[in-house]
Amino acid sequence: MVDYFNYHRRKSSVVKIGNVPLGGDNPIRIQSMANVSTMETQLAVEQAVRMIQSGAEYVRFTTQGEREARNLGEIRKKLHDAGYNTPLVADVHFNPKAADVAAVEVEKVRINPGNYVDKIKTFSVLEYTDEEYADELKKIRERFVPFLNICKKHHTAIRIGVNHGSLSDRIMSRYGDTPEGMVESCMEFLRICRDENFSDVVISIKASNTVMMVRTVRLLIYTMDKEDMHYPLHLGVTEAGDGEDGRIKSAVGIGTLLSDGIGDTVRVSLSEDPEVESPVAKKLVSYILRRENHPYIEASLAPDFDPLKAERYRTRRVGNIGGSALPVVISDRSRGDYEFDFSSIPDYIYIKKENPANLPDNLHLIVDASVWKKQKNVYPLFEASAINALGDCEASVKFVHLSCKELTNEVIKQLKQETNIVVILTTHHINGLGEQRSAFHRLMTAECDVPVVIAREYDETDTETVELQSAADMGALLLDGFRDGLMLTDHACKAKLMDNYMFAILQASCCRVSKTEYISCPSCGRTLYDLQTTVARIKEATSHLKGLKIGVMGCIVNGPGEMADADYGYVGSGRNRINLYKGKECVLKNIPEEEAVNCLVELIKENGDWMD
Repeated sequence: MVDYFNYHRRKSSVVKIGNVPLGGDNPIRIQSMANVSTMETQLAVEQAVRMIQSGAEYVRFTTQGEREARNLGEIRKKLHDAGYNTPLVADVHFNPKAADVAAVEVEKVRINPGNYVDKIKTFSVLEYTDEEYADELKKIRERFVPFLNICKKHHTAIRIGVNHGSLSDRIMSRYGDTPEGMVESCMEFLRICRDENFSDVVISIKASNTVMMVRTVRLLIYTMDKEDMHYPLHLGVTEAGDGEDGRIKSAVGIGTLLSDGIGDTVRVSLSEDPEVESPVAKKLVSYILRRENHPYIEASLAPDFDPLKAERYRTRRVGNIGGSALPVVISDRSRGDYEFDFSSIPDYIYIKKENPANLPDNLHLIVDASVWKKQKNVYPLFEASAINALGDCEASVKFVHLSCKELTNEVIKQLKQETNIVVILTTHHINGLGEQRSAFHRLMTAECDVPVVIAREYDETDTETVELQSAADMGALLLDGFRDGLMLTDHACKAKLMDNYMFAILQASCCRVSKTEYISCPSCGRTLYDLQTTVARIKEATSHLKGLKIGVMGCIVNGPGEMADADYGYVGSGRNRINLYKGKECVLKNIPEEEAVNCLVELIKENGDWMD
């Protein structure tokens, strides 16, 4: 049972994976995936060593066929000879025979239910009678059980890894592109594992869309609990991208679930060198684990809240905040920092007392109530101690700064009566997410529809740390449906950087689009071109465009499926050959890599989505 207010890990079963067991009371494990060819034995060994030294506790390799599966045994032997006993994982798609061979060679095999037995995804709308559907399930059992027997014999664990982008046409025909479809795709295989008394099973359900990812994992936990299954979970956001955006998107999705106590192993998938991933994952996990054994938060879920849906909490509209308005960004400029990034201009800035002459005229300002005077686009901020003075103030929008503890029944009563108040909700609890969640649920239970801006303060000098912590905290509340606005402060970082992070968190949480979004895979041995360089070139050419989604995929395993909601797609089709997509439709095939970025730009222009 998940406790949304008080942190404790979900109790899962234990899976034996070589000498590094997973689940139960074992630590949350960190893993990563190589991007060299599995047939390049020495390069693979060298990269695995770098990954292990950077913190990876499991190392995964792509395994296209039986030849690659056998060579994993060579890689494993060389690593053992060098003193490294880290378990290896074979990543198998489309080829059950490769999974059979890999189960003899390595400690764990990942299979994808979407393409293990089902036909390669065609995006066709197929119709199955109940009898035909049952026949397909029978085919899965007939092929899957012999694989499980090999795994039993060799003490090999498996991961059932469902990807949003590679649901089979069979599942899509009955469930559509939904969390229910992803969960059922997983449960079909889990039920066979249970029937065959095979318990060394890990599960992952991944998507590039954080809303889809979180809802689906929560639904999977609910479904497994109903069927008395308690398998451990691997967490990851697919195609998260690189740099700031990749870290923030990963922290929103993974951090939300870790905060719920869900997750036994983590991979942060970045379109960067694989040895970069583990330190980022370790930093995120260690931040969540700080809240272990925290002071208890007395709270209960509001009656109308459904964590499996987490629809937006409806508040009244005050100015441009609340109701159905886009979430606002409030920038803390109280330290006199007035440098702006004009691609991330906040909706409001808090300037405390001073009103500098050089501020852009269109900015909305927030000042302390004690110095507020009635003038255009300037609004007062009251502290809790001065809340009784709200009725005497003539401002059209009044901000009230409240900690969770200050949100008493008496204060809530006043917030219900005053119709032009916006709350800026703060916390200093070590489990600030849990405490802020409790405040929102008190408001919901009291039927108080005051709009609430989520505020958090950090004091971190390392920008990556700020990205991960703030995205995990604020993203979780946004995905819960509390989406009126953000106010993020870090006294050790520039304010304009905090503005960028707030806009990135909102976009990663699917709440507000402010820039081009890149759905780019982390690269692996299947990648058919230089992905990192290509992502950089595509960003350089298109990052000024607003509101577009561009998918950049190394091969066809997850693209085009994972980028199905992208406006444009760039997918490896052969060695240094590219297919270009408009939506789900492949419109240009086998373009030489050196021409493909320019062709993508021309495709965007031809469809009227380009701006200079």
